[in-house]
Amino acid sequence: MTAKGALLELKNITKTYFEGDEALTIVKKLDFTLNAGETVGLVGPSGCGKSTLLNIAGLLDAPTTGDVIVAGQHCNKMTDAAKTRLRGQSMGFVFQFHHLLPEFTVLENVLMPHRIDGSITPTMEKEALELLAEVGLQDRIKAFPSTLSGGEKQRAAIIRALIKRPKLLLADEPTGNLDEEKSQQVFALFLKLVQEFQCGALIVTHDERLAQKMGTVYRMTKGHLEPCML
Repeated sequence: MTAKGALLELKNITKTYFEGDEALTIVKKLDFTLNAGETVGLVGPSGCGKSTLLNIAGLLDAPTTGDVIVAGQHCNKMTDAAKTRLRGQSMGFVFQFHHLLPEFTVLENVLMPHRIDGSITPTMEKEALELLAEVGLQDRIKAFPSTLSGGEKQRAAIIRALIKRPKLLLADEPTGNLDEEKSQQVFALFLKLVQEFQCGALIVTHDERLAQKMGTVYRMTKGHLEPCML
């Protein structure tokens, strides 16, 4: 039974890594639900399993046990090709490192998700230009990543993640490489667009000041999620 309206459900998730005879369990029988329009922050010390949990939610890693349900679809028994399709249709990703393709311009990078699935149209290019203008990159659309500042690169990466208006947005330290002032600016734009598009967002951050801006915050402790008041 899936929760009505849930974009992401993690049910009884455990993740264990093995090194020889040694077993290290990072995530322990964890349950979590994310609904449309929710912005959830995930905080905790380095190595506590935040990124592992995000990778499981994004179908980039498989749980050792438990069930992952995205937009009502049970994902554990999906083929890799089916998971790739679901990620392309329903998810957007923003990482600490922008991962822009160096041989493509800002506009070409932003449109890459459409280019990959063959859905690019003049209307989509117009929307990309409008979104880039909204984050102050209207004069940088023909620039290559090597000529951009850190803040510009991350703003371009955020627009790329949102260009297909994903139902589910997953972000891992999206402003982790920026100074405090740029971090605040970029994160404010990020949340504004998330709210505008009404997707569900799960955001890992080490910065509790940024986490305070989210609707709900959980702290990851000993493989579990605990509601957190910051």
